[in-house]
Amino acid sequence: MHPTLSPTTLTKLRRPRPYPAVSIVMPTHRREPDNAKDPVRLRTLLAEAKEKVQADPAVSRTDRIDVLEQLDQALLEVDLVHAEDGLAILAAPGEHQVWSFARTAPARVVLSDTFLTRNLVAAQAAERPYWVLAVAADRVVLWGGNQDRVTKETGYGFPLERTPDTPDPQRQERTGGTPSTFRDEETKTFLRQADTEIGKVLAADTRPLYVVGDAAALALLDAVGSISRAATEQIPHGGLAQADAETVRQVLAPALRSRADREISDALDQLDAARGRHEFAAGLDEVWQAAGDGRITHLVVEEQFRTTVRDDGKHLVPAESDAPGAREDIVDEVIERSLDTGAQVTFVPDGTLTDAGQVAAALRY
Repeated sequence: MHPTLSPTTLTKLRRPRPYPAVSIVMPTHRREPDNAKDPVRLRTLLAEAKEKVQADPAVSRTDRIDVLEQLDQALLEVDLVHAEDGLAILAAPGEHQVWSFARTAPARVVLSDTFLTRNLVAAQAAERPYWVLAVAADRVVLWGGNQDRVTKETGYGFPLERTPDTPDPQRQERTGGTPSTFRDEETKTFLRQADTEIGKVLAADTRPLYVVGDAAALALLDAVGSISRAATEQIPHGGLAQADAETVRQVLAPALRSRADREISDALDQLDAARGRHEFAAGLDEVWQAAGDGRITHLVVEEQFRTTVRDDGKHLVPAESDAPGAREDIVDEVIERSLDTGAQVTFVPDGTLTDAGQVAAALRY
């Protein structure tokens, strides 16, 4: 399966494809006994997708053979043993991709000239991704994190390492001891390189950045560059450049909780201010219409809010999942539309927006 989603990756996924661009989306399960049915559901949806491709007269023989092969190759890459909450298989002439994501999605098969990405977009927003830069004098490691896990990044030129300098006995004799590593020009050059590289990472994939290291490392990184000073938070804690993922996660946990609390508080304050200005929408129907008009500046939605509706031509009305025109992922659609028009999206704990119908928005006008 592919690595963690990024805004750049999502942009590429949403570009037009040669027809047919096949999207298979389904819910998956992390634990028994629910996950026992996932392989059966996957095979059923894959068979449905192949049948649609084969029966579509708009698909040429060459593209049909290609896409069917792409679907078979994608199936080999699916790892249901380590499933999350949703799975997307995307295939088009000449390509296929498999994505696992931490947000449930309704089962569906779609043939179009673009991939179905609304569930991936919503999942990426809900994950609250962040970067962790662990700094030491001879090693700088980049970690990518979200609500569920922390993973060491091996792209973007990281980890950065340098060979330790050979001690100078004469200098030690003059100074009466071992000189501080963080006063060496070689260390300054090394950390200046790290500052440059993390700047490139943030330009490609903007996320909150947490910089961790002992006090001397943080001070020198501040002195030689600008990225660390602009970080979401600096955390004085040595040893993480050599640590495992679980140790990094535990060290970051208090800072992440504090930031999440601030985000929720700020989002609710913005909703209150918008209500006072009469630039406020509450409930799925109002918010959906505002999203379609591009009026949302800040969308706030409860983390587990899901509902099935149909569009009666004027409003969204409740519907059963098997009803004609039913839309099971309408919340993800609203999230995607809001992000498309430049809105900020904040997820809040269930029960936070009970009086607002579990979703609300501050509007531009």
